[in-house]
Amino acid sequence: MDTTVADPLVGRVLDGRYRIESRIARGGMATVYVARDIRLDRIVAIKVMHAALAADEDFVTRFIGEAKAAAALSHPNVVAVYDQRTDGEHVFLVMEYVEGNTLRDTLTAAGRLGPRAALEIMQPVLAALGAAHRAGLVHRDVKPENVLITEDGQVKVADFGLARAESAGKMTKTGVIIGTVGYLAPEQLVSGTADVRSDVYAAGVMLFELVTGQLPHQADTALAVAFKHVNEVVPPPSSVAPGIPQVVDDLVTDATSHEPQRRPSDANQFLAEVAEACNGLPRDFDRRAAETARTTAVMEATPPPHTAVLDASTLPREFTPTRTRTDRAVGAATGRYVLVAVGVIVAVIFGWAIWYQTSGQYDHVPEKIIGMRLEDARSELRDGGLDVRVGKAVYSDRVRKGEVAESDPPAGARVAKGETVTLIPSRGRSPREVPDVEGKPLDEARRTLRDKGFALGQTSTNTSQTVAKDRVIGTDPPAGERRSPDEPVNIVVSSGMSMPGLLGTNGDAAANQLRSMGLEVKVEKRKVDGKPADTVLSQDPSEGTGVSRGDKVTLVVNKRDCIVDAGPFQFGCDDEGGTTQNIPVPNMTGRTVDDARAALEDSGFKVNVTGFGGDNVRFQNPSSGQAPRGTTITIVRGP
Repeated sequence: MDTTVADPLVGRVLDGRYRIESRIARGGMATVYVARDIRLDRIVAIKVMHAALAADEDFVTRFIGEAKAAAALSHPNVVAVYDQRTDGEHVFLVMEYVEGNTLRDTLTAAGRLGPRAALEIMQPVLAALGAAHRAGLVHRDVKPENVLITEDGQVKVADFGLARAESAGKMTKTGVIIGTVGYLAPEQLVSGTADVRSDVYAAGVMLFELVTGQLPHQADTALAVAFKHVNEVVPPPSSVAPGIPQVVDDLVTDATSHEPQRRPSDANQFLAEVAEACNGLPRDFDRRAAETARTTAVMEATPPPHTAVLDASTLPREFTPTRTRTDRAVGAATGRYVLVAVGVIVAVIFGWAIWYQTSGQYDHVPEKIIGMRLEDARSELRDGGLDVRVGKAVYSDRVRKGEVAESDPPAGARVAKGETVTLIPSRGRSPREVPDVEGKPLDEARRTLRDKGFALGQTSTNTSQTVAKDRVIGTDPPAGERRSPDEPVNIVVSSGMSMPGLLGTNGDAAANQLRSMGLEVKVEKRKVDGKPADTVLSQDPSEGTGVSRGDKVTLVVNKRDCIVDAGPFQFGCDDEGGTTQNIPVPNMTGRTVDDARAALEDSGFKVNVTGFGGDNVRFQNPSSGQAPRGTTITIVRGP
């Protein structure tokens, strides 16, 4: 049955942005859906709190705390949290959508994993938990269901919904135990308290389950399982699945100790121990172990042909060898010499093996390389006899750009001399949206960018017909684009509008052009012989000067003679010495009625205002072309 058909949220758009496409899973606190972010056109996972819990203020607080806790983690093995939103009664998280399977799916299909395969999967899990522990966070629900494996094999830990700040985690709510009982540490069950070592316990239980195919404590009820966790130790995995090496038994035993102080101090220490154990196993360990197990099973089921088990009492007497006393004495002496020689040889070989395993073959990835400059870390490792390659850079909120953010194997892990260590440099802090500072004063824009954590780049100026002088036109990168705060943001400031060059142009047309730009124009008439009449002789400010709306501009226009002979036409003079021929009509549509009236009257026209319901010019007649000076221009006000 397709449960998504009956789900009322499928098909809805939450918060006007996230369209729910299908349901993935339903848990105790929330339901997870696949959705499309309409704004960014990408697939995301949406985790919607159950309606009954959304009414509980404590649960809502914990749920929102998940977003803040998980969003603070920037790690390639942690499922990213993008956003936390509320739409009516729906409280939800927006998370990275990881396409693939859970570790539970993998374990169910395989039955159980080989020791080396299990240790290889545990390392990215512990790396993710280690990042949380460094940030003071406790996951509280480590289990295979919360480990996702992508189609290309990348491992990611999900559902930090039960994670709480470590200090807050020491405070319990009576009667409430958070987590899955099969993986809970004794202290969580007894007192409700949890710290990073509780996650280590759960990780140890998960390792047991991976190599054996079952949980260490099983019973008919959750209460009975809890009782076993409190009163019984986790057995070594080899007691359930023979053939598991001692080193894996030791890892599980240490991590699941009833006394938290006897466990690894956090996931990072446990990671170093797991990595060391993994590197100590041959790469083909699982294959060889599986072949040995199959061979043993066949031999136990059917003895090989032509092989018999003989009892010495059934042999004929003549087949019993006899020896003299001298023979026996010589034999005994020879035997002692042989035993001594063999003992010496064994001691030498054993000592060499210990040296080879502890000093001669292995080294450790230095923990200090994290945060080192890439070249310095490369030199450090090469000097230690290790090969080095550089992987693809990742974002990191803990390590500066160009420094080593991670390594594979991880820092502190045991590696064989000559083995390759991959250094992963930091691309800088995790990307975030560049804020919109358009139209703000420069100082305010700089302050906003700093508050968002961005470094400031260069400040440049440019002319703008829409943004006032000394206000911000925009940024590079533009507002809304996601960039690392380590990449500086450049600011472009408006120098105002650029004063056009008007010398030699018609004085009336020049004045109307400036009025259309929102400038206050003063026209002075002056008679200069040898210059065309009615043309601009000078302008203030000069061409190219930055101006803003409302600035005052002066034009000096050459005065025309009072009688102008133009063939069959003659023009008389007006009161200002200009002629009564047609003059350009400035288009004031969109300007305020008061500004339009003033500009038109300054141009020599009369103004008739009609309409109601707004302060802006909706229509103008005539709106362009030319008209005789003194013509009435009708403007219609509107919204």
